[in-house]
Amino acid sequence: MKLLISTLAALTLLSASALAADPVAGEKVFAKCKVCHAIGEEAKNKVGPQLNGIEGRKMASIADFKGYAADLKKMGEDGGMWTAANLAVYLKDPKAFNPGTKMAFAGIKDEGELADVVAYLLQFGPTGAKKQ
Repeated sequence: MKLLISTLAALTLLSASALAADPVAGEKVFAKCKVCHAIGEEAKNKVGPQLNGIEGRKMASIADFKGYAADLKKMGEDGGMWTAANLAVYLKDPKAFNPGTKMAFAGIKDEGELADVVAYLLQFGPTGAKKQ
């Protein structure tokens, strides 16, 4: 229930800020994620999985990444898919979304930065090329 409420709140946030979201600014926000994650045509798994084609991808589904927490794996097994809304919820407070995460990232509290980084992530397709 808490996840549903958080997701609905994120949908409201994204609906209101989607028009203002700036993927260029999001790339700057993503700089703090680059230590553990990669995105783009040369992306490979690091401490965290590569993030290409994340929108619509089943949660915890990168086959050669073995570091997923059990609760995120369960979400994926239960049909959980990454959307703009649940990415925003996750990135705002990773430990609330995925309590078993090993990710030591506190989250992105600034709503503008959050919308920007989600817009940045969503522009990459499964091969790492930017969508047209």
